[in-house]
Amino acid sequence: MGNKKKLKLAAIIEGTGWNHTSWLHPDMPADASENIDFYVQQAKLAEDAKFESLFLIDVSHVGPGNIPHYLSMFEGVSIMSALAMKTERIGLSMTASSSYTDPYNVARQVLSLDKISRGRASLNAITSNPGGMVNFSRGHLSKADQYPMHREFLEIIRNLWDTYEDDAFVRDKENGIFLNQYKMHLTNYRGQYFSVEGPLNISRSVQGRPVLYTAGSSPTFVDMATTYTDGAFIGGFSLQEIKHTAMALRKKLDEKNRNPDNFVIATSQNPIVGRTDAEAYQKYMELVALNPYQRIAPPLFFGSAESVADEIQNWYEGGIMDMLMIKQDHPYGLRDFIELVVPILQERGIFHTEYEETTLRGNLELPKPAFRNF
Repeated sequence: MGNKKKLKLAAIIEGTGWNHTSWLHPDMPADASENIDFYVQQAKLAEDAKFESLFLIDVSHVGPGNIPHYLSMFEGVSIMSALAMKTERIGLSMTASSSYTDPYNVARQVLSLDKISRGRASLNAITSNPGGMVNFSRGHLSKADQYPMHREFLEIIRNLWDTYEDDAFVRDKENGIFLNQYKMHLTNYRGQYFSVEGPLNISRSVQGRPVLYTAGSSPTFVDMATTYTDGAFIGGFSLQEIKHTAMALRKKLDEKNRNPDNFVIATSQNPIVGRTDAEAYQKYMELVALNPYQRIAPPLFFGSAESVADEIQNWYEGGIMDMLMIKQDHPYGLRDFIELVVPILQERGIFHTEYEETTLRGNLELPKPAFRNF
């Protein structure tokens, strides 16, 4: 399957990593998940390598059995706003759950981040687990409520982001006209779960609307992603699982007459890469030795830089992903990927060598949406 746009790369910045082990490594700051200097370092690594975006996965309900990163971590709006001031071109994506947050607050927070970063914000809107719902006074709702609530949330968010037309704010000092009031539009949404009148008190994004993702793998997720969002974050423990969801998304996009080139299918992997297979294996065994009782499974992208680049190229050219999101198990996982694999992808013409645009939407090769063109 051909792909007209270049491969996109994102860095999932999750402090000590998505496991129980990495924090034990002598080169990993034990407080990495709430260490601003560590996040800035990771962000600059990714931006220097021309990654399209940073990405933060979030949780709202934890217990002592959770991975260390989830037990003590930054909140998404705060950390992404901080990183906006330390970066210039890379995108900034936060995660929020429709199961326990109000769409008005989230719409305002993300659009504020978008203004702070001059058009680099995106939102990964997800559903949540029952524990998270209890923490936000929604324990009376069940799992059956989550997708209907999610649908309302996505509809409201898009409407709020289009409160104002692009040229609504005249800001004419000579004539004392700040706003063309006829270019302000209410949302007037009345649903089963949310009731939002609007307007939102911030002007429209320079990129039209912040980029909107959702995450999942179910048929309902596929339908909602291809109806409401600019992209989908899909997971899976095998190539077959990920490919199944990717192909379902592409098929549904075709059915809805949406151009698949205007949609981003993203999946995350935690490459462990070396100059040789033996070097990569040595790095993996370093982690295994730290905590043999919480053994990290070998990643799907594992081995020499050439072999990892080959696998990425196969996934990309096979239509399995448009964006690869890099997780980090080894303390130098992101750095190793950037130094060893990215140059190979660039030499092959798969990944760009410079930022082409100033907005995230532009760098993702997504068109700017017309006002209230849903």
